[in-house]
Amino acid sequence: MSVIIPDGYRSLLNGYDTQRAIGLLHRLFEDNLSAALSLYRVSAPLFVEEMSGLNDNLNGVERPVSFDIPVTGSEAQVVQSLAKWKRMALHRYGFFPGKGIYTDMNAIRRDEEVLDNLHSVYVDQWDWEKVITERDRNLDYLKTTVIDIVKAVCDTQDTLQAIFPKLVRVAKVSRGVSFVTAQELEDRWPDRTPKERESLYLREHPTAFIMGIGAPLRSGKPHDGRSPDYDDWSLNGDILVWNELLQCPFELSSMGIRVDPETLDSQLTAAGCDERRERTYHKMLLRGELPLTIGGGIGQSRLSMLLLGKAHIGEVQAGVWPAEDQAACAEKGVMLL
Repeated sequence: MSVIIPDGYRSLLNGYDTQRAIGLLHRLFEDNLSAALSLYRVSAPLFVEEMSGLNDNLNGVERPVSFDIPVTGSEAQVVQSLAKWKRMALHRYGFFPGKGIYTDMNAIRRDEEVLDNLHSVYVDQWDWEKVITERDRNLDYLKTTVIDIVKAVCDTQDTLQAIFPKLVRVAKVSRGVSFVTAQELEDRWPDRTPKERESLYLREHPTAFIMGIGAPLRSGKPHDGRSPDYDDWSLNGDILVWNELLQCPFELSSMGIRVDPETLDSQLTAAGCDERRERTYHKMLLRGELPLTIGGGIGQSRLSMLLLGKAHIGEVQAGVWPAEDQAACAEKGVMLL
């Protein structure tokens, strides 16, 4: 069993108020995020054609859920994220620099290695993408965007706590973002695993953005896996906060400035993924036909779990859980949806 419920934990909101609060949180955060980043809501696909190259390969080993569509004679895949689709959409819709899109993304990640307090087979997130210029492809622009996202989270929490007074017992998300590279973490704690380094750093800096994920560090190993064909590995990162209830780092967002033709070319080779060059999306990107963008995903259930002070992600999303985890939660009075 991988689920741990803190001793004495009780949900701050009953089932009815939890659902009310989740609905309000979604509306508040979408308004805050879209205003901060100049984003417009669009519809998104649940699945894409396999040969389009638009599905996210994540770490390259996760198997997407696939099915055939007899009437079209094609094979489709349930999306694992919309990192590539969003960039193609911005091209097709004719968005210009400074403007972007956000959408609800629902995915199935059947190869999730562990189902625990934070992880589920079902993934729901706000996927967003914004057109930028060549001069925006730098760390300063990336950091400013991170600060804007964290502010949207904190403003949402302030309003939620005003409307649901019981939530004032939830620890406030720190507005001060600490920026650190994955290499700096490895240099400081060379004998620790990446997850252990995150925990040690987040205890000192409760809101952090860890940069440079995907490329091998000086040890020869990356901090974490990242597909080579959407983020520029030198201009990306994860937003993490310290979860006071669970006493662990809590990832809210994976994001970054996207690859341009040159970085896509080099990262495909470095990752041993040169066969992707023949796919439609990759051909267009290598020819410079797609706009330069920044984007990422922000976990919907993760954010609800954090701001509502929940101990298990199953308290804010319906899912399928191991029988022993269901029994453990029931014993502690935790209702899984």
